[in-house]
Amino acid sequence: MKLNVTTAAEGAGVPVILTHGLYGLARNLGGIARAIEGRRVLLADQRNHGDSPWSDVHDYPSLAADLAELIEAEGGQADLVGHSMGGKAAMALALLHPERLRRLVVMDIAPLAYDHSQRAYAEAMRALDLSGLKSRGEADRRFAALVDDPGMRAFFLASLDLRADPPRWKLNLDALEANMDRLTGWPDDLPAQGFTGPALFLYGTDSDYVTEAGRAAIRAAFPQAEFRALEGAGHWLHADRPRETAAAIAEFVNR
Repeated sequence: MKLNVTTAAEGAGVPVILTHGLYGLARNLGGIARAIEGRRVLLADQRNHGDSPWSDVHDYPSLAADLAELIEAEGGQADLVGHSMGGKAAMALALLHPERLRRLVVMDIAPLAYDHSQRAYAEAMRALDLSGLKSRGEADRRFAALVDDPGMRAFFLASLDLRADPPRWKLNLDALEANMDRLTGWPDDLPAQGFTGPALFLYGTDSDYVTEAGRAAIRAAFPQAEFRALEGAGHWLHADRPRETAAAIAEFVNR
C-alpha cells in the first residue's frame, strides 16, 4: 500500500522515515524531523490514518509491508523511527526485512502484547457530534464531555477534517476497532531475531509501556539495543519532552 508521505527535509545519506502511533498523524513527529540536520527526512501517515489509504486489514505484518514498500521506493534502505504502534511496525519490519534498515529508533513500546485497549477513544470519537461544526474550538468544547484530558483531545482532533462537508475523521475507526487486539498484541510468528544493526529504544520514566520485561524482550530481539530513559515523560514522550526526544534521535541517526 502506498502511504501518504511528507518530505520534511532534504539531505544526504539514506532517508530518515518517521511514523506515528495509533490515532496519530505523520505531522505529530514534525519536531523530531526539524531536529535532524543534513538528512532527507520523511513523515509517513500509516494506513487508516491521515491521508493514507484505508484497508480492513490492519496488523503489524501489513504495516511493516507498507514501510518496506516506502523504503524500497526511496532507494532500498532507511533509518526508521516509530512511536508506539509505529514503533511496533518498525520492529516488525526490522525482524521481517532487516536488510531495509540501517538504524532503528523505537519510542516507548516493546515487542510484547499489552493488556490495555484503546477502543474507548475510538468510541469517544465516534460519539462526537460533528453536525454543524465550523471550528476546532467548538469541536474541543463538545469533545470535552467525552474526553477529559485537553492534551488528548488536541491529539485526536488533529485528525478531524473540518474542511470536509460534513466534517469527518481522517481515521478508519471501524478498521482500527476491529483490529484492536492485533494492535495491542504482538504477532507470535515473527522471527525471534533479524536486525543486528544499531537500535535505540527511548522510553518515558512516567510510562508503563517499557518495563523490565519489555527491555528483556527488546534485548532478545535486537542485540545492539541501546536504552534511554527520559525523565518526566509519559507515553507521548515527544510531546512531554520534545527537545530531549528530538535531540536523542537526531544524535543517534547522525552518529
